[in-house]
Amino acid sequence: VVSLYEGVYGSEASSDFELWASVNGGTTWSKVGSGTASAPSLTKVSFGMNYYGNVRFQVRKIGGGQLNIDDINILSNSSTATRDNNLSMGNISSAITSTANPDNYLLERSQYTLSYNNSRGSANWVSWQLNTAWKGSIPRCDCFMPDTDLPASFFKATTTDYSGTGFDRGHLCPSDDRDLTSDDNAATFLMDNIIPQAPNLNQVPWSNLENYCRTLIGNGYELFIMAGGYGNGGTGSMGGVTNTIGLGQITVPARNWKVIVVLTVGSNDAMRVSAGTRVIAVDMPNTQTASSQSWGSYRVSVNALQGILGYDFLSNVSPAIQNVIESTVDNGPTN
Repeated sequence: VVSLYEGVYGSEASSDFELWASVNGGTTWSKVGSGTASAPSLTKVSFGMNYYGNVRFQVRKIGGGQLNIDDINILSNSSTATRDNNLSMGNISSAITSTANPDNYLLERSQYTLSYNNSRGSANWVSWQLNTAWKGSIPRCDCFMPDTDLPASFFKATTTDYSGTGFDRGHLCPSDDRDLTSDDNAATFLMDNIIPQAPNLNQVPWSNLENYCRTLIGNGYELFIMAGGYGNGGTGSMGGVTNTIGLGQITVPARNWKVIVVLTVGSNDAMRVSAGTRVIAVDMPNTQTASSQSWGSYRVSVNALQGILGYDFLSNVSPAIQNVIESTVDNGPTN
């Protein structure tokens, strides 16, 4: 983890910067992350990464006013992050891998696990683990493709089903959560990991929450995340309410939800969840007005989502602990 304090100098304009790393003495460089300094007071930012041995870092100013950088710290994680079961918290809808169950079809891959709904043409939910064992600097592939692992009789979305619809191809498991290898990143572009999202939802509060999750892993945490959509009818950039795209094969959800379990790095994951474990749950409208509020304003209790969806989000956790953490609305930091 590299942390630093950033700010603008005096009354200067905001300044954009990037953190770069080299493992070969500066011969080649890879971008680790980026940020924007916008306040005169120094603000701490952290970047998680997965490098071994000798590493050289650079902070590069790429635009704006004068940039103030202070107190750069490089911290080696004393606990080794490992790739664990993406269903560590439980199979939330009791999905099974059977064509007799086409609307709750379990599909497991190393990068994430999902429940596919053939009637909606997309996933009910996707579940994945996030820690530094998944993080690297592989470029985003932008290689959207149908998922041929789905049964032959199932509908398989293509990227052209989204063309001209006013909706983004919205990731459930994000590309940036799987950038250690090219195969990991490509898996996030399979179309059953994609749902129709209003651009102002996908690119603002949804994206900001994704970025916050990656900030947490840079601070020594690992996360277990579940995400999906529900309802029928969203409002994209073309206005109005759209119920389906892809010639009626793909349902546009009315709302998008996410549940995030925050743990320190370790093993026996469900057993380590306690009554004090932070659990973040959000329920966001799939509309262009979603960007009018921060992601933190969309926080709800896990119980509220379970009442709407009928899922059991933390079924592998002790029922007594579930009773406590599922009734609480998170009020922790949002950046």
